[in-house]
Amino acid sequence: MEDLKAMTRKELAALAKELGQPAFRGNQLFDWMLKGAEDFEQLTNLPVDFRRALSNRAYISFARIERKFISQIDGTVKYLFRLRDGKYVESVVMEYKHGRSICISTQVGCRMGCAFCASTIGGMERCLTAGEMLSQIFTASRDLNVRISNVVLMGMGEPLDNFDQTMRFLKLVGEEKGLSIGARHISLSTCGLVDRIRELAAEKSQITLSVSLHAPNDEIRSRIMPVNRKWPVEELLSACREYTKETGRRISFEYAMINGLNDSDDCARMLANQLKGMLCHVNLIPANSVKESAFSSSGKQRLRCFQNILNKHGVNATVRRTLGADISASCGQLRKAVKNEPPCERGDEGDEDRQCDP
Repeated sequence: MEDLKAMTRKELAALAKELGQPAFRGNQLFDWMLKGAEDFEQLTNLPVDFRRALSNRAYISFARIERKFISQIDGTVKYLFRLRDGKYVESVVMEYKHGRSICISTQVGCRMGCAFCASTIGGMERCLTAGEMLSQIFTASRDLNVRISNVVLMGMGEPLDNFDQTMRFLKLVGEEKGLSIGARHISLSTCGLVDRIRELAAEKSQITLSVSLHAPNDEIRSRIMPVNRKWPVEELLSACREYTKETGRRISFEYAMINGLNDSDDCARMLANQLKGMLCHVNLIPANSVKESAFSSSGKQRLRCFQNILNKHGVNATVRRTLGADISASCGQLRKAVKNEPPCERGDEGDEDRQCDP
């Protein structure tokens, strides 16, 4: 069974032809997917026999709003989406001067095991299809009645651990007469799967690659990121240099500042030395508070001191602005809570825009 939302316009036209329909039926199907259709009964301009044939060959993925929270501080919106099989993923919509960005999930859970991340608690249940990734954008855009112009693959899951569907998503999201979101408006975050970074470099995509580094050496990084035991820092940074050479694109290194672990002046100097001469930017992030983790965020003064040392040594670094702090906008925490608690009261099944109280 194929996911219709994970198919291109040409693939849908070919499917229509295979089922004995004219090619323009594929265009109609594509338009319905773009509108966020969730079942075959909604496809009212398609013949009944065609819809029946489609239902025997494919399904329509969706992401329905289970819970929704709106920050009273900055208007950031956090969604808990329920997928077709009852699994949950999270997305966050943020507003910037340059437009609205959505941070989407690529897996249900995550198997990377990073010690400071809520998404990985409980492991990885399954990968998302490209259609389920798109559905998060469709649903949020329709719910807020806005155009979303930027996409960040930094929600639940490791995008490069779901490589084929992630690559298909990148193709679909930029399709003309579709969402038409260009590669330079898309950021993909990885914990450092070196083999996949090299494959991505070979694609010469113009997306922004964000690498979760979080430590300047193997001793610290291996403590908090199991992936480092397979691909240590030196090998990861070598792949990153290859990526910038192949694509001409600057890499963004994510660095969660954890009090007393990776935030010392020595760590800053070591990091600056590791990144010397690379086309890159360092994004310093106050570490999120996760109940199951003993880690806490570095203070503001420590963040600024760390930033100043990097800048002094020629490495561009900024401190990320925290959005949605009052709604725990970082992904993973809401899904975990809902799995352990009864969902909030809902009206009938179609009442998707109801906002649940935090």
